[in-house]
Amino acid sequence: MDPFVLLKKDMKEKQEQVNIILDRYLPRKDEYPKEIHKALRYSTFAGGKRLRPYLTMLAYQLYKDNLDPITPVAAAIEMVHTFSLIHDDLPDIDDDEYRRGKKSCHAVFGDGVALLAADSLLINAFEIITYAEIDDALKVQFVRELAQESGIKGLIAGQMLDIESEGKKVDKKTLNFIHNNKTAGMINIALRFGALGAKAPAKELSVIEEYGSKIGLVFQIVDDLLDIEGSSAKLGKTTGKDEAQGKATFPAVYGVEESRKMAHDLTEQAKTAISTLGDRSLKLRILADHLLSRKS
Repeated sequence: MDPFVLLKKDMKEKQEQVNIILDRYLPRKDEYPKEIHKALRYSTFAGGKRLRPYLTMLAYQLYKDNLDPITPVAAAIEMVHTFSLIHDDLPDIDDDEYRRGKKSCHAVFGDGVALLAADSLLINAFEIITYAEIDDALKVQFVRELAQESGIKGLIAGQMLDIESEGKKVDKKTLNFIHNNKTAGMINIALRFGALGAKAPAKELSVIEEYGSKIGLVFQIVDDLLDIEGSSAKLGKTTGKDEAQGKATFPAVYGVEESRKMAHDLTEQAKTAISTLGDRSLKLRILADHLLSRKS
């Protein structure tokens, strides 16, 4: 069978496991005050590939079969990701009317409700981590590291510089700072948490993080290329916005062909790194190729 077909089947199964946890812990949409609960569930269950929680579960599964202990952590990472998407789409940031093929949260519920819904997802992500059946010391470590990665030392720092760089000519160092913090960091920490949760040896954890840092950049480069070459219908969001807003993107700094080559080279480096873990890393190698060739 086509390895991509097998991968997509596995992604779907794990996506359903994460959705069960999210559905269990998020307030019902008819709970008071209803509007914010409708909004946060609308964005959380609007679709999406659940890539980040999938990476957490894959890394964990390199060492353990039962995913139940780590699934709440994977769900928490997805909540932080969804928070970032709601904020990204707001008029004062990227001003996008569509996300995951549907109207953005603020377009349906208004800016104020969307802002509060995103904030609640971020805050309650840390609560869900505390429900995971893992060592207490590990819960504390995950809360601390996720706060760092999603806060002023990570995602928000990248978002801030992204806003400041609009319409300006940026250098490669600035570009890398933006996208290592906005995108690659959260992808890497998803893998890190899965490996740490399963008590991966330090040497293998380093390999997993090397893989994560490279596929994180590949994801962003491909995203930038799809904004130029992709279809709004397939992507589920507006295309052509990066150039229109003067965003700091890989094609803007390196050009389309060099960006494409960079994504290919990083993918090969990621596969080479993770292949040192042997046959158990097969899904991660297939996933790297999938991220490079994705159209949505």
